Amino acid sequence: MRIVFMGTPEFAVPCLKALIDDKNEIVGVFTQPDKPKGRGYTLTPPPVKVTALENNIDVFQPKTLKDGTALEILKRLNPEMIVVVAYGKILPKEIIDLTKYGCINIHASLLPEYRGAAPIQWAVLDGKKKTGVTAMYMDVGLDTGDMLMKSETEIGENETADELHDRLSVLGSELIVKVVHSAVDGTLIREKQDDSKSCYAKMLTKEMSKIDFTKSAQEVHNQVRGLNSWPSASALLNGKRIKIHRTLIAHGKGEPGQVLSLNPLVVACGEGAVEITELQPEGKKRMSAQSFINGLHNIKAEELRFE
Repeated sequence: MRIVFMGTPEFAVPCLKALIDDKNEIVGVFTQPDKPKGRGYTLTPPPVKVTALENNIDVFQPKTLKDGTALEILKRLNPEMIVVVAYGKILPKEIIDLTKYGCINIHASLLPEYRGAAPIQWAVLDGKKKTGVTAMYMDVGLDTGDMLMKSETEIGENETADELHDRLSVLGSELIVKVVHSAVDGTLIREKQDDSKSCYAKMLTKEMSKIDFTKSAQEVHNQVRGLNSWPSASALLNGKRIKIHRTLIAHGKGEPGQVLSLNPLVVACGEGAVEITELQPEGKKRMSAQSFINGLHNIKAEELRFE
């Protein structure tokens, strides 16, 4: 099939690779413009562009899709289907309606749950036991189009949003190949979303980082997992900012924020306790909690407190 692929971050790369490996003709890739990154603000191409160029596919990086230029490019490319995976731009109706087989989106949730920008992180933050990916026809709404296929997966009790992201990207790549084959076969079945069951996964912000240890251990654990690796959960330890990257649910109780033991590093919550296994003091690299404690030299648990 002649396909135009639209995507930007690492999440979209497995889908593009799967479509290439499935012997589809990828006639063009649309992705976001290169952006400055790092301390030197080096202009860096998005992962999808890198993959496209490695496979000798023409890349287009319009700043807008609304001025008609992108539409003219698409008409010239003449795709039979447009596949969109984490592109990051709203598609105008004239682009959505352009192709024979439609505009197909892979979204990283079991729609209609978690429409929006951060579905993977919010599934973890909310303590969901399962999630998945949904293939859907795009429409002018935000993740509101008719659903085509889904693929479900369990969320591990200690799985981080980053780890789940990587697994869902693979599930999405498997799903899009099935959708393309079904489109050709004429066997795709549309299912309307039940808007009453929808919820919105808003963008993450740095303001979400601060841990409130008066919450339950499970809520704190979910926060640490869901904000890994950005913006990362954090707390003050004796007045100094610490990013907390990994935790486990632990036994114990005490005043919220009280350090119950040093080996392992266990902290009391409003209900239960968490064991901190990986952290990052301000200005330093990530390290195991035990390495951090060893560096404090003969400190006692009662001398430490998180808040």
